[in-house]
Amino acid sequence: MARAIATLPGDGIGPEITAAARELLAAVGDFQLEEHLVGGASIDAHGTALTDEVLEACRNADAVLLAAVGGPKWDTTDPSAPRPEQGLLGLRKGLGLFANLRPVRPSAALLDASPLKRDRIEGTDLLVVRELTGGIYFGDSGRDGDRAHDDCAYTVAEVERIARVAFGSARRRVTSVDKANVMETSRLWRETVTRLHDEEFPDVPLNHLLVDNAAMQLVAAPADFDVIVTENLFGDILSDEAAMLTGSLGMLPSASLGDGGPGLFEPVHGSAPDIAGTGTANPLAMFGSVALMLRHGLAMESEAAGIESAIDRALEQGIRTPDLGGASTTEDVTRAVLASL
Repeated sequence: MARAIATLPGDGIGPEITAAARELLAAVGDFQLEEHLVGGASIDAHGTALTDEVLEACRNADAVLLAAVGGPKWDTTDPSAPRPEQGLLGLRKGLGLFANLRPVRPSAALLDASPLKRDRIEGTDLLVVRELTGGIYFGDSGRDGDRAHDDCAYTVAEVERIARVAFGSARRRVTSVDKANVMETSRLWRETVTRLHDEEFPDVPLNHLLVDNAAMQLVAAPADFDVIVTENLFGDILSDEAAMLTGSLGMLPSASLGDGGPGLFEPVHGSAPDIAGTGTANPLAMFGSVALMLRHGLAMESEAAGIESAIDRALEQGIRTPDLGGASTTEDVTRAVLASL
């Protein structure tokens, strides 16, 4: 039976890279694709960034593939006006997605595009596992006169479930990142990760780093890392830092997973409205997100690895969209990857 995938093209270049992803999926398996509106496109059609009907369709799918949302058309200073980003937040909450995975593996063909020297990033193949639904972003916040506050809170259960994802993803070791020398939530984090390691994953090497040291080590020796697990705020910052090791934030895929339900898979880049419709959008981050969907959402490891290898081969052949300093079109990249499968 064909796997059901909810596709959410969204805004800007989203429909273009989604069309490329549909071609890729047709080449690797039998899937039932159902397209729905989200983000600004949904605001224009329905007055909200995510309708209840689309959320329910995503819940009933085997996986959800999102392209991009947002754009200046929907920018507003009115706090009551709908914003495209609310669609993404609504999906995360509605699907119970608590674990965000960002793999960072610079393609050999793009090593010289990194801001770091080639010998420093060569061999880098790491995964940032970020807790997505707790911490300071979801704590109580407010202002009282000239004072503002944002509260950070975590429970043992929240730390345990994200740590299990990290240990289950490790090949060499897990590095848990916190600020346990200062913050009580970080002390709870470190105690919980250590206990879970000792009880359930004693064969997986574990080390702890303070977040400031981790930020430094990511630049100094990125190839030393395997899996990094950390809380929401730290993960937000460190995953973007790690992403730039590849030379382009727009090259990277991501996966957001929950407990048993469908995962959400999306490129890290935005909707790039300035190039929408020009045929020059880079679909490789979307193709990487398809690979993550096959691996983490549909248990199709060989197909996922095949796509990742095809991406590397296309880059080795010199395929480059303008964001990578070349003149290849979206169509050129799609044809090259399909030919390399």
